[in-house]
Amino acid sequence: MRTRNRAVVAAMCAGLAATLAACGGGGGEKDPDAGTNGVGKLPATKIESRARQAAAGARSVRLSGSLVTSGATYKLDMRLKADGGTGQVSTKGSSFELLRVGKELYLKADAGFWSHDGESDGGGVGNAAGKLDDKYVKVPSGDPSYQRLSGFTDMKLLLDGLLGMHGKIATGDHGQVDGVRTINISAGKAGEGGSLDVSLEGRPYPLRLQRAGGAGVIRLADWNKGFKLTAPEKGHVLDYGQQIPETP
Repeated sequence: MRTRNRAVVAAMCAGLAATLAACGGGGGEKDPDAGTNGVGKLPATKIESRARQAAAGARSVRLSGSLVTSGATYKLDMRLKADGGTGQVSTKGSSFELLRVGKELYLKADAGFWSHDGESDGGGVGNAAGKLDDKYVKVPSGDPSYQRLSGFTDMKLLLDGLLGMHGKIATGDHGQVDGVRTINISAGKAGEGGSLDVSLEGRPYPLRLQRAGGAGVIRLADWNKGFKLTAPEKGHVLDYGQQIPETP
């Protein structure tokens, strides 16, 4: 009987030891890259390269957050793909929507946007602005604002410009962005050259970017999630009749 009891106890102990080993118990540390896509084990420069490759091969993305450029701060929430994009841009109390379908660019804003530079005209601009309130205006390709505004809807242009970091790149900590496991890479001293959180699940898409010099924080989500881009109906598109107002 005693021999049998000892055999049962020994079997239980062996099973417990195996369980602890599988769970990382017994003093060992769990591998933070276990069950991931493996990029967390790569050198920092290769992690950056894989992230840029994944982004370049994507069909669509949602880009949101803040962007500081030329002394102005923009808040963006854009859905982008190869042939256009749609979303909202805000800066210095001014907010407007952009829609680009192919080469056709449309702008929609409230009356304040259209009249902010024409308040002293005796009401002419103000009256016109009222008609343009919350209506789409087609931005002519020759308008000085076309290139700048269309840039907010250009997936390749934005990603190429945003994903670059400055300085020697080093690997940081494992973490999470919106519940997705990530590895952080950063450039320069204390990340002053920018940092990037790269997905450790599925393709190594960049999920969060902190731009160099504190020039904004951008989140990148909904990679490859399709959406439709449709030009507004003609009845909802009006002609501004002059140069589109400059935004900061």
